[in-house]
Amino acid sequence: MSLAATTPAAAPKKALSGEVIAFLIALVLVALWGLSIFTFGVPGLYIPAVIAVPVIYVLLLIITVG
Repeated sequence: MSLAATTPAAAPKKALSGEVIAFLIALVLVALWGLSIFTFGVPGLYIPAVIAVPVIYVLLLIITVG
C-alpha cells in the first residue's frame, strides 16, 4: 500500500468560523494592550481602557436596539 493511496490528492480548505475570528481579534487586542503597557507603563494600562468605554457603550446600544 503506497502513501499516495491513503492521503487525499487535495484536501478541501476549511473556512474560519466567526467564533475563531472573534477569538483571534480578541487575542490580538490583548497582545497590543500588553505591548502598550510594556512600552508606556501605567498610562499604557489605563488610557486604552478609558478609550474603550464609549466604544463598548455604543456596542451595547447597538445590541440592545437589535
